[in-house]
Parts: sequence; C-alpha cells; structure tokens
Amino acid sequence: MLVSIILLVIGFVVLVKGADLFVDAASSLAENFHLSKMLIALTIVAFGTSAPEFAVSIKSMVSGSGDIVLGNVIGSNILNILLILGIAGSIHFLKVKNATVKKELPITILITTLFIVLINDKLLSGAKSNILSRSDGIVILLFFLIFIYYLFTVMKNKVEEESTDEKPKYGLIKSVLFTIVGIVCLVLGSNAVVDSASSIAKILGVSERLISLTIIALGTSLPELVTSVVATKKGEYDIAIGNVVGSNIFNIGIVIGMPVAIFGNISHISFSYIDLFAMLLSAVLLFLFSFKDYKISKKEGIIFLIIFVIYYSYVIMG
Repeated sequence: MLVSIILLVIGFVVLVKGADLFVDAASSLAENFHLSKMLIALTIVAFGTSAPEFAVSIKSMVSGSGDIVLGNVIGSNILNILLILGIAGSIHFLKVKNATVKKELPITILITTLFIVLINDKLLSGAKSNILSRSDGIVILLFFLIFIYYLFTVMKNKVEEESTDEKPKYGLIKSVLFTIVGIVCLVLGSNAVVDSASSIAKILGVSERLISLTIIALGTSLPELVTSVVATKKGEYDIAIGNVVGSNIFNIGIVIGMPVAIFGNISHISFSYIDLFAMLLSAVLLFLFSFKDYKISKKEGIIFLIIFVIYYSYVIMG
C-alpha cells in the first residue's frame, strides 16, 4: 500500500507538470498555424486528455469488464463539466464563444442524448436487459464523424476566429514536440494515479461500480482537470472550455463507440438512471449558462460544484 501511495504522489506531479507544458505548447501550436485556440482545444487537446479514458476502455473491453467502460465515460463526462468547469469557473469567469454556444454545445447534448437512448433498451423497447450492441457503436461512430466533418469545415473556412498577431511562446518544432511530451506526461501520470488509487480502493474493499464512477472516472479526468485549471490561470479560456466540450464528445464517440464497434456488445448493462440524468443535466446546464451571457461566471461555477457534491454524495452513500 505504501508503494501505491508513493506512485499516487508521483503521478500527480507528472500530471501537473505535463499539463503546464501541454497548455503552453497547444497555445503556441495554434498561433504558429494561425488557427483558433478553440479549434486546437476541441481536437488535439481534447484527444490528448481523453487518451487515458480510451486506454481504460480498450483494456476493460478486452478483459470483459463492460460496466467499467460505461462507468468510466459516464463518470468522466459528469466530472468534466461539474467538477472541472466548476473549479475553473470559480477561479475566473470563462468566456464562451458564439460558435461554441450555437454549435459545439448542442452537438454535446445531442450525442449525450443519443448515447442515453441507445443503452435504454428495457425502458424504450421493453427488452429483458440493456445492451449496447456493435450496431449501436457504429451509430455513435457515424455521429462522431459528423462532428469531425464540422471541425474540418471550421478549419477550412476559419470561421471560429481570425488569427491574432500574438507571438507564440514556442516555435513550430518546439510546439509540436512539447505537445507530444505533454500528452505523454498526462497519460503516464493519470495511469499511475488510476492504478495506484484502484489498488488502494480494492485493499479497502470498495465495489467495482463505485471504483469506476469515482476513482477511475476521476483519475482518467485528471488530464482534463489539470489542463483546464492551468489554462484558466494562464487566461487561455478557449482551451479550458474547448478541452471539456471536446473531451465529452470524444468520450462517447471514441472511448465507447470505437471499442464497442470493434469488440462487440456490452451485455446486461447495469446503471442508475440518476447517473444518466446527471450526465445529461450537466451538458444542458453548461449550454444554458453559456447561452445566457456567453460566459461561465464564478456563481455558475459554484453551482456546478454544489451539484457535483450532491451527486457524488448520492453515488458514495448509495
């Protein structure tokens, strides 16, 4: 157990240092290529910070632990908005771009709703059990491809924002190199945290569902958490918001859609409707808060944190 605690601390240190480098490198990358920082956040940053969830998902599908895949994604998507944007918004209000409110956030709500509909066979079609089939995974992937097409359209037309005259902190080669190094540090750090925390939890007799919704979900969301908090402190609000929005879409589209499409069904799914409600509610609240005045205020950040505490109190006590 002592070794697990030491690895836990080392993992956190690697995470923080990796996120600090990653944010600066991603920002420099956008400036070097004259692209929107939001676009970089929705793609490279979101994919990079979702890498731990994807690794856990593949590992769990191979070992036949489908509930961990679902618990990981549901928990991560809730954490990304309620905890991460709650903390970031409490530090400083977050500006939300017009295109994010009108396009990316509705896409987030739609793909979240699609996922909830696809896993509710018992409720919606009277089936004996809930199954996420290979065809469901393909449907999710196809919807995700629409999001990718949208991103390529944005990149081609540069409708997100005009390029700025900001001087990048790093040159092109260093930006690419440090982005890769930052992603590697985030993945290694989060893996160390998840493995050590899971080992400690199992020694203490914690259930698999609770581990997947809390320790694994929190552990795999640490890259998003640390990256968004660091980005907020540096004034990179586009990266803070885009990281979370993009990660939630990637989590459903790639972390669940791709493994299910490749490896087949997740059968006899067990979940709480409260978990699904919390996931959809968090996405809808993010849209409503952003739509009102195109920002997440400190007050709204605190509301996110209060809902997070209420939800996870239920999860732990339940």
